[in-house]
Amino acid sequence: MTLIMFLHISMGTIAVLAGAAALIVRKGSRVHRGIGNVFLITMTIMSAAGIYLALVLPMAISVLVGAFTIYLVITSWMAARQNDERINLIHYVALVVTLGVAAGGLWFGLEAQNSPDGLKDGLPAFPHYFFGALALLAALGDAVMIARRGIAGKQRIARHLWRMCFAYFIAAGSLFTGPGATAFPEAIRDTGILSAPEPIILLVMLFWVIRVLATKWYEGKPV
Repeated sequence: MTLIMFLHISMGTIAVLAGAAALIVRKGSRVHRGIGNVFLITMTIMSAAGIYLALVLPMAISVLVGAFTIYLVITSWMAARQNDERINLIHYVALVVTLGVAAGGLWFGLEAQNSPDGLKDGLPAFPHYFFGALALLAALGDAVMIARRGIAGKQRIARHLWRMCFAYFIAAGSLFTGPGATAFPEAIRDTGILSAPEPIILLVMLFWVIRVLATKWYEGKPV
């Protein structure tokens, strides 16, 4: 096992554990913030290592997903730093990155769609289009926030939540149903239990976003 592969797997495992802990502990507590910092660091290292491995293979969609994951965790962490998120240079860089992911998803999706076997690096067009479209939606949200010169209140908390949770969803998918699944015994893989974490994470994300935006749960509470 190469050092890059070891970093990708080990950091991804720690990130999955940190993400679970962040969802369980009291929101806004010192412990929650500390775990969030661990999640940010491990997810960034995992994703950067994944991008390197994807460039070597090559696997175009993994480059897009890796870049999008780094974008998600950094912008999520920034949204949680203060009560009123002000616009700075990092927001503009993040917007360029996610627009690049959106353009890459469209480009690689068209390559797959127009190829003789309908595949790009062994994958059909849909996954490329899916991540490209998701990146475009995130970019639109960033553009609106930049135009308004910042974000605060419930919208800031919701921005933090969905980005953190979706990055966690990607990490869990990589570990439990992606390449990391080979680390589990075949008997466990055959049960289908490894597919459970991903929909659970999405449901938890939906629950928290609705709770923040549609109820009075958030009343100036820290993240």
